[in-house]
Amino acid sequence: MHNSRIANRIYGMNLKPQDIFILLKLVVLDERPWSFSSVATELAMSPSEVHGGIQRAAAARLYDPHRKVPILRSLLEFLIHGVKYAFPAKSGAPTRGVPTGYAAPPLNRLIAQSDDPPPVWPCPEGGVRGYEFTPLYRSVPQAAIIDDALYQLLALVDAVRDGKARERELAVQELTRRLTPQ
Repeated sequence: MHNSRIANRIYGMNLKPQDIFILLKLVVLDERPWSFSSVATELAMSPSEVHGGIQRAAAARLYDPHRKVPILRSLLEFLIHGVKYAFPAKSGAPTRGVPTGYAAPPLNRLIAQSDDPPPVWPCPEGGVRGYEFTPLYRSVPQAAIIDDALYQLLALVDAVRDGKARERELAVQELTRRLTPQ
């Protein structure tokens, strides 16, 4: 048997970056009903990818399969302390795309913008020229364009993944505010 299959059996499944994308969508949906198909459509993924992501998130104790919701306290802890190590950001060449990190809401209202090119998720529909910032999943830009609340959470996570100290600090404060149960 292959070593990774043995590890998955012994230690559970390994999270993938798209699992965080899926969980953030469920955070945005809040208590509204959803199905694998509906989430898949909104995230431009297949239902089987969403199902697999939910299973991995449950194995990682980031999702409660009985209540069918993310475990917010655990997700927040992972976003603050683990996401930048588990899914480090990769920057690339200049491109057109959708702003992320400090260049996207809500941080773009809190941080003075420099003359440097901003981080962007590559996307032909994006209206900003910047440097390529690899999203958690290939369909992140398309999903962000149609769901502003999801866009803001994804941009905050990207600020944690690759922001300067002040950007990370503000992103952590904002994520904490948004993901702490009331």
